[in-house]
Amino acid sequence: MNGHAQRPPAEIRHAGELARLREHDTDDRPPGWALSLRAARRFVLGDEKLGISRKFVGDPSLIDRSLVTLATNRGLMLVGEPGTAKSLLSELLAAAVSGTSTLTIQGGAATTEDQIKYSWNYALLVAEGPSTRSLVPAPLLRGMAEGKVVRFEEITRCPLEVQDCLLSPLSDRVLAVPELSGPESMVFAQEGFTILATANTRDRGVNEMSAALRRRFNFETVFPIADFDTELALVEAEAGALLERSGVTAPPRRDVLEVLVTTFRDLRQGHTARGDATDRLSGVMSTAEAVSVAHAVGVRGWFLRREPGTAADLVSCLAGTAAKDNPEDLAKLRRYLERRRHGDQWQALYEARHLLPG
Repeated sequence: MNGHAQRPPAEIRHAGELARLREHDTDDRPPGWALSLRAARRFVLGDEKLGISRKFVGDPSLIDRSLVTLATNRGLMLVGEPGTAKSLLSELLAAAVSGTSTLTIQGGAATTEDQIKYSWNYALLVAEGPSTRSLVPAPLLRGMAEGKVVRFEEITRCPLEVQDCLLSPLSDRVLAVPELSGPESMVFAQEGFTILATANTRDRGVNEMSAALRRRFNFETVFPIADFDTELALVEAEAGALLERSGVTAPPRRDVLEVLVTTFRDLRQGHTARGDATDRLSGVMSTAEAVSVAHAVGVRGWFLRREPGTAADLVSCLAGTAAKDNPEDLAKLRRYLERRRHGDQWQALYEARHLLPG
């Protein structure tokens, strides 16, 4: 790390906390784990006495079930709406369990088995033939050989036949390398290895998992944040951290953030806190998107006018979020602003609605 990485992995960002947890961890650990279950839980949910920050806002029982699943060596599948911090949670769990979160496979239509299991250095392959020197291990082979958690992001975006290459590692705990001979042709999973996958529910049906593969995973659903104050505090903290890294010295305005979070919750749920019906947008109005908009609002206000972002900046930044999936969402957003024009910031949003394109 050269100190300029936009987003270092969790084990680097929270290296001091992991070191303190290891120092004070006297509980029994599952084989191959870097921390005990209780220490891993504290890493994710926080511990004021040890100065461990809370990194995931959600149901603590979800963390307990997830850690128990990983300790039993079963695969863990985190599912939920986009933007509910599934990837963040998988990163935190992998860092706590294995000390590293970078053995990651990013699923997509172009993902191949080579990117999951192993490939070859073709210059050495031609010169020497198949050997361990010419073998280039991918995350799955490394995770099995080193006894680490392997993360598989957006697994349902991969073709079905590619997904099914996980069947043998998950059931027999072995990966065959048929090009090699002798003991080197079989890689046996070491203690600590398992697979932690994520999939969002909006992609369900794109490449549905086979029944055989589903049986090898425990499924846990990550839900959106239910409490307004909790979501507001999270958006404020995360947006503030992003703005600081972007060189913005002015913190985000809380009144603007309150309007932002309220707007996202209303348009996500299809009704206001009072129960009044609103048009539900087809786009993803998640907490993660709210943080992104808050970051953009602060950057726009600071670098264009040397001041915190305003309601007008919020309207401009909302347009790019609302119109991702359906152009009609802009009309729904405009109608929403017209209905909610009560209070200083809401009135300011209403007056700035002309900034929406179209």
